[in-house]
Amino acid sequence: MLIHGLQKLTLLDDPGHTACTVFLGQCDWRCPFCHNAELLVPDAPALMDEAELLAFLKKRQGLLESVVFSGGEPLLHRDLPALMEKVRALGYRLKLDTNGAHPERLREILQAGLADYVAMDIKNSPARYAETCGAAAVDLDRIRQSVSLLMHEAPDYEFRTTVVAELHDAASFASIGAWIRGARRYFLQPFTDRETVPFAGLHAPSRAALEAYLDILRPFVPSAALRGI
Repeated sequence: MLIHGLQKLTLLDDPGHTACTVFLGQCDWRCPFCHNAELLVPDAPALMDEAELLAFLKKRQGLLESVVFSGGEPLLHRDLPALMEKVRALGYRLKLDTNGAHPERLREILQAGLADYVAMDIKNSPARYAETCGAAAVDLDRIRQSVSLLMHEAPDYEFRTTVVAELHDAASFASIGAWIRGARRYFLQPFTDRETVPFAGLHAPSRAALEAYLDILRPFVPSAALRGI
């Protein structure tokens, strides 16, 4: 497997654990607010191969606790479970970031015990999901399957939404709250503009708007909170 990016140390991607984040290329969607748009195309340049990653992790044993697989969309890679097994054999905790579009592969990883923590993006309410993903259509049943898998089978998990003023409103979060009612954790993280974001003209919501969205969500998900603000 080719590795398209590596953050050698992060205290944020797996809270409470010293971690590195492994970025894999390719994604199903083209979200207009994506921070990693350079990774989305099939011919994205690779940083290293699997053997080089494992060599790096061997050197960091005792210094790092966790390895986060992110993207792009990691579950597009059929050989991801095999790599995760090799990383687990080195003694690392494993976290997976996913968009939820591949429930059968998510189930495989959960049933194999290869994810201690899963973070899944909830892009928007069902009515605005495709628009927010930059897609002509999204199979929402597959997203719902992944939500259910995490809520019933994952050892630990969170849902999260990157909130964009032009894409989200109060109705969005009323719908999302009803959808993920009873979730263990749900975070709202405001959009931050960067050079790698593929579309210009997007903005973060105000702090007041984010707080209002939390008020809408908490009857459904009492633990709902802001992150990155």
